[in-house]
Amino acid sequence: MNPITSHTCQLTPEQGQALHTLLESRSFTFRTVPYALFAGEKEKVTVVFYQSGKLVVQGKNTQEFVEFVLEPEILKEARLGYEAVLNPEMLLPRLGVDESGKGDFFGPLCVAGVYVNESVVKALKEAGVRDSKLIGSDKRIGELADIIRNTPGCVTTVVPIGNDAYNRLYIKMRSVNAMLAWGHARVIENLMSLKYQMNPPPVRAISDQFASSKDVVAKALMGLGREIELIQRHKAEQDLAVAAASILARNEFVTRLAKLSKEFDLTLPKGASAAVDAAAVKFLGKHGADKLPKVSKMHFRTSFRALGLPEPPRKEWGH
Repeated sequence: MNPITSHTCQLTPEQGQALHTLLESRSFTFRTVPYALFAGEKEKVTVVFYQSGKLVVQGKNTQEFVEFVLEPEILKEARLGYEAVLNPEMLLPRLGVDESGKGDFFGPLCVAGVYVNESVVKALKEAGVRDSKLIGSDKRIGELADIIRNTPGCVTTVVPIGNDAYNRLYIKMRSVNAMLAWGHARVIENLMSLKYQMNPPPVRAISDQFASSKDVVAKALMGLGREIELIQRHKAEQDLAVAAASILARNEFVTRLAKLSKEFDLTLPKGASAAVDAAAVKFLGKHGADKLPKVSKMHFRTSFRALGLPEPPRKEWGH
């Protein structure tokens, strides 16, 4: 097994302070990182402790640092290599569901699902599968997506919602959460129709809780989806099955966005930003307003600004 080059865990404020003191004593070089309380680097390992309490260790010497510094001196327990003992549920056969493109003005909304069992979990973990947001390049996303699809015993599905369909659904549903619920339910249904390929059968499906009420997805489940326990929780991408789904969804999104850019001979940026606003104006000048729904999500404020229309009032968030 190749040594790990990335490790993430949570620390208490006291543990974070102890780690900072330890890094100082070992002559780590400190630098500023956004949203981090401190970041240190030395001998092919980088340690970043964020305000949220999340610790990220990266570099060729990650495994050595975790096993011989972090665990014995800060955590006071051995975890690396014992995850299955500490958390037996990580080996259970299950489905993971996640989406990509929700916050991007250009491009589709893509929802993916992955079935894993014990052997698949071990293979994907060794390959370095983790939440797609922690992976820096689209190239690496593509490489991991190929590994996931070709891992023996792994069953996958992707439901892309192209921009024309997305805009029609939004007019009908008037809610992104309702569309996400439909997409997650569709993915679970598709996977459950392939249950004959899964050994052993899944015991649950796990997805991120994107709505305030868990009933939003539960009510959208179809016949086969109701046969399995549905678990929704925040930061579900920490589960390997959901992390794998996030990679497949992101790969589908960036691939389709690239095809749209090529089709319309214009680079369509990810996200929602000033660069995206500028690209929307440029697209209108090149292709006209009637083509914009083919590449974008029209309920975004970007479309109103690009078309010179008054922006709709912002919704007040409930508490």
